[in-house]
Amino acid sequence: MEHTGDTWPVAENSAAIVEAIGIGKPLRGNTDMAFVLVPPNQNKIDVKLTSYSTESDSGPFPVPDNTPIEGWPAAFVRDSSMRSLSLEDVQRGKPSLEADRHGIVVDPVNRKLYEFYRLTKTDTGWTASQASIFDLHSNRMRPDGWTSSDAAGLPIFPAIVRYDELKRGKIEHALRVTFKNTRRAYVYPATHFASSKTDENLPRMGERFRLRKNFDTSKFSTEVRIVLEALKRYGMLNADNGIDWAVSIAPDQRIPEMHEELRKVKGSDFEVVIPPPGYSPPK
Repeated sequence: MEHTGDTWPVAENSAAIVEAIGIGKPLRGNTDMAFVLVPPNQNKIDVKLTSYSTESDSGPFPVPDNTPIEGWPAAFVRDSSMRSLSLEDVQRGKPSLEADRHGIVVDPVNRKLYEFYRLTKTDTGWTASQASIFDLHSNRMRPDGWTSSDAAGLPIFPAIVRYDELKRGKIEHALRVTFKNTRRAYVYPATHFASSKTDENLPRMGERFRLRKNFDTSKFSTEVRIVLEALKRYGMLNADNGIDWAVSIAPDQRIPEMHEELRKVKGSDFEVVIPPPGYSPPK
């Protein structure tokens, strides 16, 4: 379990950062980050790496034939314009090859995490713009200055809302969030930025946002309340450029749609927090 941020002090420019993003903009639930669990003996294959090959880890990788692509299945099933697409269609680039198309493979026995940016199946095999391998035995992050499949260089899987956590009744980690405008800077645990903007009131990659302690979660559904309580205790980390205040939820059809409830929470309900004096990142 990660160090909690519920006692961390508020950053001096917290209000300015929140205002720059949008105090009246709603929190959103983005059913985006799909993943697949594989057995320890999963066959490993080559994946052709393209755009970010110099900041990628080398294969082979345990990518099974049924690897889901970002949004599969719930985001597709719930959208009438994409409901007819099969997993094979999505793996091969529909509805668009220009989308982020994250792919996540988890080997829980060997405690290895494999994450891909723009993962695509072709007639000659799998390709991806970027590939990252995380050793879940350790807290070691990406090399300083390196990206991951996320712009911040962070792993995605540990920061999404999953069905098993909601079923258990507790989320014990920070969540993943995106913002449209970010700063040309990063802060631990991020290792990379993806912006040319230098306004100090824009969030850095890795910036931690915490739901205010006095925010009343009692009138929300059980699942949404679990998410909001996690945001009070652990907060959410700026992980990539994207929709403002969008928290990543696994596109698992067993998870009820939370979007409309989450929209009742506004940017003004959050504050930016920083580590307390003397804080040392876990090793």
